[in-house]
Amino acid sequence: MRLWRIKRVDLVVAVVFLTVGLVEELTAPHRLPYWWLRLGFAAALVVVRRGAPLATLLLDVLVVQVLWLPSEVDDYRVWQAFCLFIGLHTVGREIILRGPDRDPWWRRLLAAAMLATTVAVLVGQRTTMTSDVFASAGYTAAAWLSGLLLQIQARRDAERSAALAAAQALRADQALADERARIARELHDMVAHSVTVMVLQAAAVRRRLGPAQEAERGLLSGVEQAGRDAVTELRRTLGLLRGADTAGTVPQRGLADLDELLDQIREAGVAVQLATEGEPRPLPASLDLSAYRIVQEALTNVLKHSAARRAAVTIGYGPEELRITVTDAGGGRPRTGATVGAGHGLVGMRERAAMFGGRLVAGPEPGGGYRVSATLPLARPHAYAQVRR
Repeated sequence: MRLWRIKRVDLVVAVVFLTVGLVEELTAPHRLPYWWLRLGFAAALVVVRRGAPLATLLLDVLVVQVLWLPSEVDDYRVWQAFCLFIGLHTVGREIILRGPDRDPWWRRLLAAAMLATTVAVLVGQRTTMTSDVFASAGYTAAAWLSGLLLQIQARRDAERSAALAAAQALRADQALADERARIARELHDMVAHSVTVMVLQAAAVRRRLGPAQEAERGLLSGVEQAGRDAVTELRRTLGLLRGADTAGTVPQRGLADLDELLDQIREAGVAVQLATEGEPRPLPASLDLSAYRIVQEALTNVLKHSAARRAAVTIGYGPEELRITVTDAGGGRPRTGATVGAGHGLVGMRERAAMFGGRLVAGPEPGGGYRVSATLPLARPHAYAQVRR
């Protein structure tokens, strides 16, 4: 029983019921014994009926209809009939007969038994004419059916609302997918085409170099390879943007690919040293990728914003954190605030670190050069499961 399920409409119905009962009792030629107690009890049943429809109907039948049945037919009150009809309506409204969330079989069986008992009680109340029998049965069935029809309508409205919400969500998802596909097409047409042209032009220049220009040929080969990698990464990202499952076709970058990255930086003219502290161990894929991207962006900044010829990368595996340090020796034009903040490199690195609850510090060294230091916590690896590139 959930007697606390009292709504404002229950109170309104009870007030109307009580008003009808008071008017009837105060204007009746013969008042019932303890009529105020009887009417108050019936009004209480009307108030709490929604929380326990079967129990209140049972009390209504046994007490209001049978125990308090007057000896004279003319003394049977209209409010007694109203109390019964309200209880029957509530049983039809609250007892769910069909559907996946229908009530247990014993509640449905009890509801049927209560309905049959109510019909028997009404028919047995000194009904001598056939019309009285049909009227009693008809009133009972009508009260119950009115509640059942309201239940069916409410369930249909709920299903219709759920279907409408699902359709709206589907349309929103489709619109988002279409927009992402449009952005992916535009990025592919603009960026991928331009990078491909750059790679082809670098290859053409490399083939025209003479035997004595081996160093230049190596640099151009590095440009070609970097361009091809950029196109591959761009296509993979565009595939994810379109929603395609491309994760299995293109390997995801990680710290294991640092040697290849450092070779590209060295070919560009910066001597990079890699040092590892602690015992390397497998990392969550999303964190491994972010760590790789932080190193990549930091070294790219060395090429773009510094004339340094030496840099160092340190990867430290701690018991609860991964430490990444990228330093350059300086020696060229200083990195001014405008130069450093001109792009989105530092912002992107900080976002990648913050995504895992870590932090990133970047700034010039006292003796010259520049340092990027990132700390990524490893204590809660399960938290990375939902993180995506």
